[in-house]
Amino acid sequence: MNGLHELPLIIFTVLAQTVVGCWLIFTFILCRNHSDQSRAYLHKAMFILLVLLAIGFIASVLHLGSPMRAFNSLNRVGESMLSNEIASGATFFALAGLYWLLAVLGKMPQGVAKIWLILTACIGLVFMYMMNNLYHISTVPTWNTAFTSWQFYLTVVIGGSALAYALLHSNPHKEYSICHLPWGYLIAVFLAAIVVIYQGFGLSEVYSSAARATDLVPDYAVMHVIRLCLLAVAGFLLFKMKNVFNLALAVIIVLFAEMIGRTVFYGLHMTVGTAIVG
Repeated sequence: MNGLHELPLIIFTVLAQTVVGCWLIFTFILCRNHSDQSRAYLHKAMFILLVLLAIGFIASVLHLGSPMRAFNSLNRVGESMLSNEIASGATFFALAGLYWLLAVLGKMPQGVAKIWLILTACIGLVFMYMMNNLYHISTVPTWNTAFTSWQFYLTVVIGGSALAYALLHSNPHKEYSICHLPWGYLIAVFLAAIVVIYQGFGLSEVYSSAARATDLVPDYAVMHVIRLCLLAVAGFLLFKMKNVFNLALAVIIVLFAEMIGRTVFYGLHMTVGTAIVG
């Protein structure tokens, strides 16, 4: 299957986008007043975000071949999009991890906590912007389109809202409403379906002397139908079958579905040269 050769990047991008989306929602929730019990649960739940992000970064390092290459890539911060992505991602991870550690130890003052959360959320958005721009390569016509931005940012919403809903709903001390999250998830999935349709029609107009874009991923339609069906099933489990097992299963299905979509994305990589956009 085209695209699976980039499995480490598939894992990294989907997990990172999901975690940033979830962090944004947690920031909104935590910046409001809550009981000590509710806040303590939310801080403990953040550990899951850090674990997922760590898995993503480990996968990214595997793609680069060694940790030293990751460190060497930081030499061109400000000049290289790859360096900018790694730098902003590492900063986000460090700020998120330090916040969690201080919060669970009870060493994070309330006033500082809100500023720290918002700052980390802003760095997360910068991280997502750098990740998106990294793939807008002028010599890769199948990536250098608005569809790439839509796909990446929609994963932030789809994955982030699913993970946040599962964690927030499981809070036995919750004092907040999360009724808006299902709507955010459903709208994002609907937009994702529109992006799939429009991109599918456009692929026939991108070709080179060696191949057509449609030939790169011949099972484009099938894979995206499976992806969207899985997202629908996950939505049902999230918002209708609200026990812990179903919530966890739904998040796993969402991540798997988005990885299917990301596999198609990497499979659409077209080599430079004589590519023609109709």
